[in-house]
Amino acid sequence: MILLAGADTDGLGDALESLGADVLRVDGIATKQSLVDAGIEDARAFVLTEMDDASAIPVAKELRPDLRVLTYSRDSLPEFARGQTDLAVDPALLDPEVVAEELLDSLAE
Repeated sequence: MILLAGADTDGLGDALESLGADVLRVDGIATKQSLVDAGIEDARAFVLTEMDDASAIPVAKELRPDLRVLTYSRDSLPEFARGQTDLAVDPALLDPEVVAEELLDSLAE
């Protein structure tokens, strides 16, 4: 299961679902409680599409240290979250279908 937070205007969640991934979306702002409510305890990856919510990255890693974290945003990843993020991708560089395929392949390993 992949937990996705943010508006996802570039369609990464849809691309993941089209490849058969179980995607759960965080309602509203990504906080500790909203991550727990969305099911972070069962997630294998956390995808963040809005850097305004980047403070959710250390919170997610605190809850699940082994969680793979991916950001998919045109905005810059704040410095404080860079060390806890496995991959940061700009949608202008890679289409959501390519990113979805690569993420699912990496989770299968």
